Amino acid sequence: MKVLIVEDEQKVVDYLCAGLTEQGWVVDVALDGEEGTHLALEFDYDVIVLDVMLPKRDGFAVLAALRERKSTPVIMLTARDHVTDRVRGLREGADDYLTKPFSFIELVERLHALARRTRVQESTLISVGDLFVDLIGRRATRDGHRLDLTAKEFQLLSVLARRQGDILSKTAITELVWDVNFDSHTNVVETAIKRLRAKLDGPFTTKLLHTVRGMGYVLEVREAQV
Repeated sequence: MKVLIVEDEQKVVDYLCAGLTEQGWVVDVALDGEEGTHLALEFDYDVIVLDVMLPKRDGFAVLAALRERKSTPVIMLTARDHVTDRVRGLREGADDYLTKPFSFIELVERLHALARRTRVQESTLISVGDLFVDLIGRRATRDGHRLDLTAKEFQLLSVLARRQGDILSKTAITELVWDVNFDSHTNVVETAIKRLRAKLDGPFTTKLLHTVRGMGYVLEVREAQV
């Protein structure tokens, strides 16, 4: 899943980035309200962590600009334990609220809850042929055998599985799986696809992960396989 952190305290940013990346999240960061507004409107996120006190534009202004165009779930952070701040944030469109200092585990659980809430119509168990991807349990099995995937490989597989049958370009994959500023000219996508394919298709006769030359990659069951 992909999260945007809009926070100007570098220690908090570093802490959240390290912890969420370990949990398998793709993390983008904005250090002020103007950059946060730009990223929130230009890119799609599963959830946004938004601080109230920000340079250039405060969290309430960012939230207002976001709600004019998008319904991305937002959890607001503040160092001020004021009821009026919490009420204002919720009234203006925030989905949840945490006061600093907060428990990282609690934040992660709230992020997952918000992300799940926006996907009530999306199954948390995706099947592609004999492949089953459990988005909540973060596990994948094929023909009853569990695939030994790294966090990044599972993220890549989840992106492909959610869009099964659709050809995803390298640029789309880098945006969905890696940072939005990722250098798409590197061969990291090809390397990641190669490693995933070895685990996903290597031991099996039927191949699910296909390269479409000049266009990208697609996860699907094909009737006739060469």
